[in-house]
Amino acid sequence: MINRVVLVGRMTRDPELRRTNTGAAVTSFTLALNRNYNSADGQQADYINCVVWNKVAENVEKYCSKGSLVGVEGRLRSRSYDNAQGQKVYVVEVVCDSVQFLETKAAREKAQQQQPQVEQNNFYDMKTVDLEKDFDNSFDSFNIMEDDIQF
Repeated sequence: MINRVVLVGRMTRDPELRRTNTGAAVTSFTLALNRNYNSADGQQADYINCVVWNKVAENVEKYCSKGSLVGVEGRLRSRSYDNAQGQKVYVVEVVCDSVQFLETKAAREKAQQQQPQVEQNNFYDMKTVDLEKDFDNSFDSFNIMEDDIQF
């Protein structure tokens, strides 16, 4: 059986780092993945829950935040639990083997600070072109010499 997932998306919230009773780090976050279409209810993205463990979990919590662009690779897992009201809750999530930091919060903020602020009105010099007036019609007729014909 094959169970592999590869996703690229933006984090919808800051990653949450927790520790198990044995001290293992576990971080959970949600990725927003843009759709190529709008669904019937107007939704333009899918929201996928992700979980990562150990050292990778610590790095995700340290270097990523809401809006960070990440690529994840892992496997799909489904599980269920009983909530406080005694109802059974089913969860499907990606257990990530690796997380690639494609754009972290620090890199995004640094790029925004280095980008010069340009006034939109002065950015383009809008000029209307009259094609019939500005177009050079000098090549409407041309002479073909017998040497120009290849056959």
